[in-house]
Amino acid sequence: MASSKNSDESEKPQPVMLVAIDESEHSAYALKWTLDHFFNNNSSAFRLVLVHARPSATSSVGLAGPVYTGAAEILPIVDSDLRKIAARVADAAKQLCIKKSVNDVIVEVVEGDARNVICDTVEKYRASILVVGSHGYGAIKRAVLGSVSDYCAHHAHCTVMIVKKPKTKH
Repeated sequence: MASSKNSDESEKPQPVMLVAIDESEHSAYALKWTLDHFFNNNSSAFRLVLVHARPSATSSVGLAGPVYTGAAEILPIVDSDLRKIAARVADAAKQLCIKKSVNDVIVEVVEGDARNVICDTVEKYRASILVVGSHGYGAIKRAVLGSVSDYCAHHAHCTVMIVKKPKTKH
């Protein structure tokens, strides 16, 4: 008699843990913390996806349009620098994963505002959990810049874990 699997026994896709990465030490700490706590011995209940939001050259220069002379010359240089930074961030994150014996990782670099890129990537991968580092901004700086972690906590359609780097004692 042949046995057949019922639908409850069929393999479910592995849940996704998405980690937002940037060039900050807070981001590196959040990734290390996540790897140490959820990906021990290269076994985990999660698939790991890392996402880096690369700002556009125009948003980095602060242009609403070609307002000032010289913008056409500066934008390709800024764009090249942003691409190099993104490549360094992605490579450093991959190397950290390899060092921690986590080899099955997807790394995405997406151009756009970090808040939107992260939330869109959560949707794309149907992530179960999002991990972001806390930059530890004060109230004024957070009000002016806006907090990516705050935005994601309110808008991402999954559990959001904000990893804070411990304060160093002087």
